[in-house]
Amino acid sequence: MSHQARGDFVLTRGEPTSDDEAAGTALGRIAVSKVFQGDLAETSEAQLLTVHDRDGRPAVYVGIERVTGSLNGLEGTFVLHHTAPGTAGEPMVIRIMGNTATGTLAGLSGTLSITGNTENGHTYTIDYDLPDD
Repeated sequence: MSHQARGDFVLTRGEPTSDDEAAGTALGRIAVSKVFQGDLAETSEAQLLTVHDRDGRPAVYVGIERVTGSLNGLEGTFVLHHTAPGTAGEPMVIRIMGNTATGTLAGLSGTLSITGNTENGHTYTIDYDLPDD
């Protein structure tokens, strides 16, 4: 990837619901809102599908997140696809979905990594490419 962006984000809304509870697991969903600061000055709305294990701990989630604002001065929107397996040692993967970016971000591709925790949220790094690079 030829570009990188860094900063932090906070969750401003997280509304979990349990859709299906069976012996040992609970299927649910969470509506999430975030505010990003740093090289990504944006807000986002996400829908996450979740599974909790028999001890009530998060086991896995998948999600779709629409991000709106600016990335290193370029304006538009794009969509992130989250995959977070629950098995210890397996990495969370968050990809910028192809052909979803608008405005001056059109053609954006790459990945977002959650790189750490802050007192109120998380830090991130985005490795990305744009057409004409």
